[in-house]
Amino acid sequence: MTRTVWHLPLYSAGLVMPAFAVLLAGCVTLPPVQPPLVGPGDAAQWAHQVGVSEQAALSQSPVPRQWWALFNDPTLTALEAEIEANLDLQAASLRIEESRARLGLTEAARRPQLFTEAGYSRDAISKNSGLHRLGQPTSGYDTWSLGLQASWELDFWGHLQNQEESARANLDAAWYGQKAAQVSVAAEVARSYLLLRSAQAQLELVTENLQIAAELVRLADSRERNGVATRFDIASARADAAGLQARYEELQHQSDALKNSLALLLGKPPHAFDRRVAVAELPPMPARLPIGIPSELAQRRPDVLQAEARFRAAVADIGAAKSDFYPRISLTGNLGVQAFNLSDLGSWGSRRYSVGPTLYLPIFDGGRLSSQLALTETRHRLAGIAYQQTVLRAWHEVDNALSGYSSELRRHEQLELALTQNRTALEVAQRGYRQGTADFTSVLMARRSLLASQYELNDCATASALAVVALYRALGGGWSSHLQDGVAGGRI
Repeated sequence: MTRTVWHLPLYSAGLVMPAFAVLLAGCVTLPPVQPPLVGPGDAAQWAHQVGVSEQAALSQSPVPRQWWALFNDPTLTALEAEIEANLDLQAASLRIEESRARLGLTEAARRPQLFTEAGYSRDAISKNSGLHRLGQPTSGYDTWSLGLQASWELDFWGHLQNQEESARANLDAAWYGQKAAQVSVAAEVARSYLLLRSAQAQLELVTENLQIAAELVRLADSRERNGVATRFDIASARADAAGLQARYEELQHQSDALKNSLALLLGKPPHAFDRRVAVAELPPMPARLPIGIPSELAQRRPDVLQAEARFRAAVADIGAAKSDFYPRISLTGNLGVQAFNLSDLGSWGSRRYSVGPTLYLPIFDGGRLSSQLALTETRHRLAGIAYQQTVLRAWHEVDNALSGYSSELRRHEQLELALTQNRTALEVAQRGYRQGTADFTSVLMARRSLLASQYELNDCATASALAVVALYRALGGGWSSHLQDGVAGGRI
């Protein structure tokens, strides 16, 4: 790239530079910093209000930071208190430090720079040089120097200011990114914990049914020896017991894998939590679910705030790219001493100085500046689309979570009714088999129906709890939203 560099005399610079700056200062205009408006829409608002009104457990109270405490499970609460050990969160924290350091670099560029220099050299010219032919001796001589250098770029058109604003917005984005990761990790810990409790509950169900199956095998074997039952009965009973044992092994492996999943989320080695998450019941559903006000969703979710911060950074990048088309003016100066002998450095005659402004004006750069501006404008539009996508996805996630929560509650009522009926059917079938009025197939079918109902009810209870986790994940629960006022503008 070619630049014109002008060094103006100090007496004329005081008049020329301010006038030139005033002439061009109005040329750089920035687009509005407001992100594109993305409202939830009438349909989403209506669906949200209907969901709240239909469920007595839902309220528009503020979303709690520690929403997992609603399950009233001490083990889950203790695990959530250790999420800072998650390696993804630690990496996100380091990205904040990286962004803070980048902001420091941009802030330093706007401040005056002062350096000290000291040097020594010994020089000699060639006998065949033109200077020697003019009479300069070829013997070596020393040169000593000591001084200060200062420079300060006058940011008339906001090039450095926009770079700083971009770095500040990226710092905000990194901070919100860390909070978004915190929300995600907290939800994953709760999800893995609930799935573990579900697997343990199914293990207990299978253990109970294994005992029943063993009793049926004993009964069928006894009836076969007495000539009352056939080999079909004993074979069916043993096959059913073997199937239950296989299911037990599968659930045991699933339980171990979920324990390791919790350990990995919290930065621990395998089997680190085996004792802490011993067999326990699935936590009960919370009595009340505060879900906040729909219009505040975009201000609660850290990923939405992160997308907004990236949009602000893209706007600042456009300003920096536009201002790069105009001259950049710097004040430079140096003051020091220079002498052939070290002892002469302190003399008044060894002083030297220079001071004055420098103007850098791009004339031809092969289209680099135009391409850079086009790139920043495209990134600005992409950041706007990303913001819209994030807000829209947030509303979809909340709507899906509310719908799933409501449907699982209705499903739970029907499954409880089915479980009661299947228990009655099994009792009748077993009593008839002992009395000889029913065959073993009826007992087997009734027991399998009961087992299926138990599994489905456990799955429904788990799905209901997971719907709560998905809801608070969609609502952005798990971080202190009141801290965001101190974050705006990179003040973290």
